[in-house]
Amino acid sequence: MNRADRLSSLLVALSPAILILALFPAFAIPQTTADTAAALVGPPQNVRVSDTKGDEGGSITVTWDLSPDDHGGADTATAIIGYEILRSESAAGPFQSVGFAPKGATRFADASTHDGVGYYYQVVASTAQGGAAAAPVGPVMSSAQWFNTNRTNVLVIGLLLSGSIIYYIASARRGKKLFIRRIAGLEAVQEAIGRATEMGRPILYIPGIQDMDDVQTVAGVTILGYVARTIAEYDTKIEVPTSRSIVMSTARETIKSAYIAAGRPDAYSDDAVHYVTDEQFGYVAAVDGIMVRDKPATCFYMGAFFAESLIMAETGNSIGAIQIAGTAMPAQLPFFVAACDYTLIGEELFAASAYLSNEPKQLGSLKGQDVGKSIAMLAIASGVILLTLHQVTRVEWFLRAGNWVKDLFLLN
Repeated sequence: MNRADRLSSLLVALSPAILILALFPAFAIPQTTADTAAALVGPPQNVRVSDTKGDEGGSITVTWDLSPDDHGGADTATAIIGYEILRSESAAGPFQSVGFAPKGATRFADASTHDGVGYYYQVVASTAQGGAAAAPVGPVMSSAQWFNTNRTNVLVIGLLLSGSIIYYIASARRGKKLFIRRIAGLEAVQEAIGRATEMGRPILYIPGIQDMDDVQTVAGVTILGYVARTIAEYDTKIEVPTSRSIVMSTARETIKSAYIAAGRPDAYSDDAVHYVTDEQFGYVAAVDGIMVRDKPATCFYMGAFFAESLIMAETGNSIGAIQIAGTAMPAQLPFFVAACDYTLIGEELFAASAYLSNEPKQLGSLKGQDVGKSIAMLAIASGVILLTLHQVTRVEWFLRAGNWVKDLFLLN
């Protein structure tokens, strides 16, 4: 057989295999390409595993140095697209995928572990056609910690705020005069009561429509005590319709105590405080009827209000009463501001309550909260200034300082 005949026989013998490879190239090419890709990229280096610090357990942190080829990518077939994290309870495997970190990442937190179980980890630099795996590391076990060191800033802020409150409460108990800024609504209380006395008309006091479990109602009843003491001294009539029975009982005791403190217990009558109804608009209709019939010279609205705020304030305005309102309900404040003569806005209601009660706990809490607000405002202002300076000067130090301030007050 000559050379041409031997070549012809060889082609005939290989023709079925050539036909299969031509029709089904996927049978052979991917494995060859994957091996090539794995060989062309280096695995991640220096893989480390440890229990995640400051958590409640159930998490292991895996860190590594980037593959030497992480910054490549000209060849899309062998460019690293990320790092696959594999886990096993045995160094010999089998390893299962528990997550994937993007290209350039050097850290992954596996939050699906069971405390007390030893795990081995393997990090694979993945490409489109395969990957290069680092050697397995471990074992490592997850566990819960008593103290979260990542939240030390929250502890410091909490201690600072609590310490300020305790300090001011102690100062108030020692008789130190705590400064509280002038509140226009409080300054007008004497004027409003004096006006009602001169006109010989009653004063209407509305302590909101919520029960005594609402802090705004508590503040409103506290202010009622101060108003009642002044009224007792002026011998003016007060009327307090309530929408909650417990508020009625509390208001009666408050006014009674105020009359006793003013030396006028004989002038007190339970009829000054009466229950109307729990139903919102039934209560509003009753209060509006009282306004129209009795025409009080002064109306106080102190507490929690909803849709009834504008109805009552407009009715009081229509009869010519001087009106003082206070609430921490943001949606109702515009109505009171528009229809009343004076309005205690938001925290001014609680500040007025603390100021008028002269209670050390309330005064100390108020001043302590001011310290917290001052710290927050200082942090916001310094952060804005530092980041603005970075934008203007492009000095890296300003950016780092601004981020440090942000992280210091980051509570999540």
